[in-house]
Amino acid sequence: MHQKALLFVLLAVGLLCLGLAPACQAQDQNRDEDADVEDDLDLDLAGTEDDDELDRDEEAPPAPKAPSAPKVTYKAPEPMGEHFFAESFDRGTLDGWVLSKAKKDDADEEIAKYDGKWAVEEMKDTKLPGDKGLVLMSRAKHHAISAPLLRPFTFDSMPLVIQYEVNFQSGIDCGGAYVKLLSETPGLDLDQFVDKTAYTIMFGPDKCGEDYKLHFIFRHKNPKTGQYEEKHAKKPDADLRSYFTDKKTHLYTLVVNADNSFEVLVDQTVVNSGNLLKDMTPPVNPPAEIEDPDDHKPEDWDERPKIQDPDAVKPEDWDEDAPAQIPDEDAVKPDGWLDDEAEYIGDPDAIKPDDWDEDMDGEWEAPQVPNPACESAPGCGPWKRPMIDNPSYKGKWKPPMVDNPNYQGIWKPRKIPNPDYFEDLQPFKMTPFSALGLELWSMTSDIFFDNFFITNDRNTAERWATDGWGLKKAAEGAAEPGLAAQMLSAAEERPWLWIVYVLTVALPLVLIIVFCCTGKEKKKTPAAEYKKTDEPQPDVKEEEEDEEEEDKAEEAKSSPAAEDKSDEEEAAAEEEEGENEATTEEKEDDILRRSPRSRRLRKD
Repeated sequence: MHQKALLFVLLAVGLLCLGLAPACQAQDQNRDEDADVEDDLDLDLAGTEDDDELDRDEEAPPAPKAPSAPKVTYKAPEPMGEHFFAESFDRGTLDGWVLSKAKKDDADEEIAKYDGKWAVEEMKDTKLPGDKGLVLMSRAKHHAISAPLLRPFTFDSMPLVIQYEVNFQSGIDCGGAYVKLLSETPGLDLDQFVDKTAYTIMFGPDKCGEDYKLHFIFRHKNPKTGQYEEKHAKKPDADLRSYFTDKKTHLYTLVVNADNSFEVLVDQTVVNSGNLLKDMTPPVNPPAEIEDPDDHKPEDWDERPKIQDPDAVKPEDWDEDAPAQIPDEDAVKPDGWLDDEAEYIGDPDAIKPDDWDEDMDGEWEAPQVPNPACESAPGCGPWKRPMIDNPSYKGKWKPPMVDNPNYQGIWKPRKIPNPDYFEDLQPFKMTPFSALGLELWSMTSDIFFDNFFITNDRNTAERWATDGWGLKKAAEGAAEPGLAAQMLSAAEERPWLWIVYVLTVALPLVLIIVFCCTGKEKKKTPAAEYKKTDEPQPDVKEEEEDEEEEDKAEEAKSSPAAEDKSDEEEAAAEEEEGENEATTEEKEDDILRRSPRSRRLRKD
């Protein structure tokens, strides 16, 4: 038992060490990276000394060092294939982008300006040195920036694919990170880009409070009136919360096909899909019929399915005035009831305050306290019979309800052809767009954007994603700490987790030890030796009794009296056997005499 317990303990300790191994490896990697940085600094300082020292350094053998962890080297993605827009910001500037100088019309003067700051820089906790992106720097301000496409995108027979990356470095309280594809119009001025600037598609994440959204909105033109109306895609079924809270870089992709189907992807996984004709709100095409606005319900229209029976008559014995409760006539006043004692009396120990003014405050009265005389009595004051439900009470009489013979149903206005009806079977053919813009309000800063890409070839977009977002994902995965390191980090933020960890490790060990090493000792019995095997064994108690009887028999045989007795017994036994044999022969003769065969022989 003790060996089993020791084995369980060693197994648990081994599992714990395996869990802590990733953290130790991460620390070793960090030490290796620090050593690399120090070696680089030493080399830089050596470059400032004279040539002799450099020669000596070159001749000296390099100091052995532990192998460093594999690193992901960043290389700026290069667009390949047909595309309309590609921006990785790795030049480190905002060349080609236009900051809005406009003001919002429906906002206070203090916040109406689009004066939010933008910058091109690396992420604060970058895992891929050299990778830069567009960062929204200000909080509680309006931001607007845009850039023209290489050429306008026209919706024909090729799909639209737009994708870009977002990282909420500081989380997000209330704000958006969506893009707008600005419609190609004669009056498009990127310097005056505002919230009311015409756009064709709006796409991307948005969050306020606990409402997590991933917008896909397109503006559809009514072919009859020429008016534009926003069409919103249905809400994704997937849980979007982690994309806003995990502080990782996520890739957002929208694909709109010429057959009116669409897909919304996050990290190359579909989270929403549908059809422009079926899954947009409000629908693209209006209903063919509408309710007549001039139709009104007739005054004699009866919508009552049930009415009171007009032929019903109130029964003569129906008493509507009978009370719901009456005094219990069978009740008897308890013995010892003090009718002359009040339940509450003035406090005899109370004293009128010195500053009491009877002219202003009125006559002073002592506060009421329970009457001490009633403590031992069943009650005080005038006794009244308790109230009980009146068995004769029926309440107000009402006629029973019956089906209404004049019921006509719920009235609805008649349907008429919709004068504004149209049928657009190709909503995919939207208004061409010629620029991409970000028009945002956010209560959180440090929102990181990168690798904007617009194309009509899905394979080209996937290659761009692999060269850009794929490197970020690999770098973040390589730098991600092990399970033990994550547990230690969480415990530093929330110290109470140490109690959970200790109980999680210690409790199973204690239970194993208690289960294996404790138990009541049982008294050893002669049968204990038989428990060592699973084979069936004879009953030990019966064997012991047999052995005792054999011993007694041997003792009896060894004595002289026993020998005489045994001779007599043998003689008696022989006589008894002879008698038995005689009796047996007589029985056989009797059977032969009674047999039918014997009778026939005699007759013959």
